[in-house]
Amino acid sequence: MTSRVRWLSAGIVLLIVIAGVVIRRAVADAPDAPGALPAASAAQQIPPSVSAPPPAPSASASSSAPSASAPSPQRCADTVLAGLSLAERAGQVLMIGTPVGSPRELGGVVASHDLGGVFLAGRSSRSAAGLRADIAALQRRAGTPLLVALDQEGGSVQTLKGRDFPLIPSAQRLGAGAPAKLRGTVRDTAQRLAGIGVTVNLAPVADTVPAKLGEGNPPIGGFHRQYGSDPDAVAGDVATVVSASQGARVLTILKHFPGLGRVRANTDTTARVVDNTTTVDDPYLKPFVAGIKAGSAGVMISSATYPKIDGSSIAAFSKPIVTTLLRERLGYTGLVMSDDLGAAASASALPTGERAVRFVAAGGDLVLSIRPQDAVPMAASLIAAARESPPFAARLTDAARHVLQAKDRAGLLTC
Repeated sequence: MTSRVRWLSAGIVLLIVIAGVVIRRAVADAPDAPGALPAASAAQQIPPSVSAPPPAPSASASSSAPSASAPSPQRCADTVLAGLSLAERAGQVLMIGTPVGSPRELGGVVASHDLGGVFLAGRSSRSAAGLRADIAALQRRAGTPLLVALDQEGGSVQTLKGRDFPLIPSAQRLGAGAPAKLRGTVRDTAQRLAGIGVTVNLAPVADTVPAKLGEGNPPIGGFHRQYGSDPDAVAGDVATVVSASQGARVLTILKHFPGLGRVRANTDTTARVVDNTTTVDDPYLKPFVAGIKAGSAGVMISSATYPKIDGSSIAAFSKPIVTTLLRERLGYTGLVMSDDLGAAASASALPTGERAVRFVAAGGDLVLSIRPQDAVPMAASLIAAARESPPFAARLTDAARHVLQAKDRAGLLTC
């Protein structure tokens, strides 16, 4: 009897050990939640001086995680990518603007160039039903489903207003309030956007404006678009926004990397805007790091110049900023998009098509132009550069892959 008990006990111990191994392997192999970065990315490579707080919790993160049997964004993106021609890959890295009051006008360009995305430009008080119908019509023209984006920050920067889209307080006002209020406001905004087919909100602003500069900073402080003047506090707010928006199925874009909070001119209206302060380990990078840790789908690159990092070109055309700092030093693996490279004065020195090529060559993925007429020269220049240079062709393919991965995160791809 004693011998049988010993054998039975040994068997139970063995079963517990085996179960533990199985559980550990299952956890190790489980896919990341939508708000999480790959294991070996930002959290392991961020310099100590630019550390950030942990991301704000998301009540919906676990419920929206992909199932174990679903294809990963990488595999799904590669499956779609394999079926795209060079011209279609060039189209995927373009996000082109169209008036929010009449978005269907871009339908022909969407169809002929297989655009990666459309940007709803301007201001509108149209109904949700009307906007939903127009966005659905654009999606029907697309060869590959579109990323549909707008600026719904709040305050002075709010594309949609009216009965279906209540006024949103400015970021500065929300940042001064309770985190719960910020989270609830962002969640409500994202749910309204998702309901009409918008998949990307070009927010949050991760720029920190020093208190002593305030409205003397035209692009951000002048419109109270910043969450505050303390980068640590702004970092916490940015993480909250990313979690709340993406938990409601609207992707976020951190802007304007590596920061526009200390400049004294607006890149939209001034040809050369210079930030003489920002460095690669600047404390003002903390909000961007926090947004990356929170899993933001995208980061927008500014069009200012940063001499202490790279004084040779604007950030959007700077490999030291886009690739070396953002990709390698901060370990960011998501979508990198430009600020407007169409109408903005800061990019006007180069021919339109070359702007797209320079951005992709620097490490960028999605070229934004608010002008519909820019799609043709930008696509043509990207195709020509890829045909002339195999390394650039590989970079273009990688950029298209990042766009498709973002689309998969938005639930647009079927694999």
